[in-house]
Amino acid sequence: MAVRISHELKRLGPQLRYEPTPKRLRARFGDAPVLDSRRAVVLWEPERYLPVHAVPEDDVVARLEPLGAESGPAPHLPGPASSPYPFSPHTADGEPLTVVVGGTDGARLPDAAFRLADPDLAGYVAFDTDAFTWFEEDEPVIGHPRDPFSRIDMRATGVRMRVTLDGVVLAESSETVRLFEGRLPPRTYFRPEDVVWDRLEPDSLRTICPYKGVAVYWSAPGLGDGRPLAWSYGAGAPGLPGFPEMAQIHGRVAFFDERVDTEADGAAVPRPQTSWT
Repeated sequence: MAVRISHELKRLGPQLRYEPTPKRLRARFGDAPVLDSRRAVVLWEPERYLPVHAVPEDDVVARLEPLGAESGPAPHLPGPASSPYPFSPHTADGEPLTVVVGGTDGARLPDAAFRLADPDLAGYVAFDTDAFTWFEEDEPVIGHPRDPFSRIDMRATGVRMRVTLDGVVLAESSETVRLFEGRLPPRTYFRPEDVVWDRLEPDSLRTICPYKGVAVYWSAPGLGDGRPLAWSYGAGAPGLPGFPEMAQIHGRVAFFDERVDTEADGAAVPRPQTSWT
């Protein structure tokens, strides 16, 4: 019997999942080293879509202590969160830990690490992505770990795409770029000149993607339910790495098909059902 791979991946959602990565992984807190490993794994806790990194405890440079009365979220670096889900509470069995960096008088980061109890990951400790600065080999990386089973493809298309909301046109063009990303719905990126900017207003929301960078958002006052409905990626933000491989969509604008009405060559595109619906 044939197996549809995406259905099998979804079926594994309730389980603790991991995949080794061959990349050298390092983390720092300020100037203080936290870990340095060539045995890291990409880790998905049960029912979590976005992963974190875990490494053998022998590869941790910082000191790990049981979480005490100082329990609470670890301090995070400035900038957008890497995931809509907080690092804690956890959906896997294990022990939350405090990370102590910079010696006995150094910084204490409560709940920034988690010692896994699963026997297949004995000795491994997971870390809060947003509490540290990360490097793969010698390059800085941002956001949650990249999914080794997902990829991004971008294709220019001449299909006439039209976006409306409450009968008001927000964008229309036959020169868009379609972005295809794993199990996510395809996204259509419009040129700025094809967007009706008079109907949009900048929103304070910022998100971070390890593949594309930092996204800025717009809402449409008086239309829909007021939530942000469009976004754009640039060439990077100050202090963060850029993504030259994403140049094809830099400066272009995409819309949540979950929140707007989209047409392709005059045919209605069904609104997808996702966590952004």
